Amino acid sequence: MSTQATVLYDAPGPRARLRNRLLAVVFGVAVIALLAWVIAVLAGNGQLTGEKWEPFIQWTTWTTWLLPGLWGTIKAAALSIVLAIVVGTLLGIGRLSDHAWVRVPCTILVEGFRAIPVLILIYFMYFLFAAYALFPSSQLAFAAVVFSLTIYNASVLAEILRAGIQSLPRGQTEAAQSIGLRKSQTMWLVLLPQAVTAMLPALVAQMVIALKDSALGYAIGYIEVVRSGMKVGSYFGNYLPSLLVVAAIMIVINFCLTGLANYLELRLRGGRRKTDAPDPDVADLKAAENVPGFSGTGHPLRPNHDDRRF
Repeated sequence: MSTQATVLYDAPGPRARLRNRLLAVVFGVAVIALLAWVIAVLAGNGQLTGEKWEPFIQWTTWTTWLLPGLWGTIKAAALSIVLAIVVGTLLGIGRLSDHAWVRVPCTILVEGFRAIPVLILIYFMYFLFAAYALFPSSQLAFAAVVFSLTIYNASVLAEILRAGIQSLPRGQTEAAQSIGLRKSQTMWLVLLPQAVTAMLPALVAQMVIALKDSALGYAIGYIEVVRSGMKVGSYFGNYLPSLLVVAAIMIVINFCLTGLANYLELRLRGGRRKTDAPDPDVADLKAAENVPGFSGTGHPLRPNHDDRRF
């Protein structure tokens, strides 16, 4: 058995590797058999025929149901994500405040809304807005979905930002204070940009969750892509193809959102690397210190006037 070991576990020996390969083959065969059985059952029930998929090659199906539902999903998700980032940033910074009258209310809001399921929030806001006529009836469902997604995701983003700020080295704060920055300036100019860069994957994951949670507006009659897909399935009698098309649409949107986040992360990290890169002139001067006859002034390849002999 190999004497090399990883950090978490010992490297497997010949028997363990053989056993792992056999288990992988057995699992792969089982998955393929399960997929074949599912496809056979669907084909036997007529769910894979061309007739079931024909409505999706008709432009009227998209203009009547799917595109309006997709616009409703994107509209609610985008607005709630933007508002959640703003509100979550304020709540996260408020939780780190030295003033109890700021820190305590922010903590109560974050812990309270983070513990409530989004569907309950949507129902509550829908009936609350309807009871007090805060929005027109045509915008009632949209307002309830956006407000619910905003306060829930803002509370989660606040915790993410708070954890990211507290994970930064203490020296960042001390360095900012040493050059005379106030605490608010230290937070907005030094700590918050670094925390956002470090926690960007978690932030993007929460944005994807907000996009998927917009489908919960189906419960109060909000027109989004899942509800539109169900309408297509009900009209044409092809629920399975409709749900598969809706799933493909959501996967494409989430993939684009993740790709955009990865691009932004690379740009941010690349900018920080360029900022942290040493000055070429300084590097040349440091390298030239080892050159004989160089005293630290003048051109590194030429002797100084003080060193000349007459």
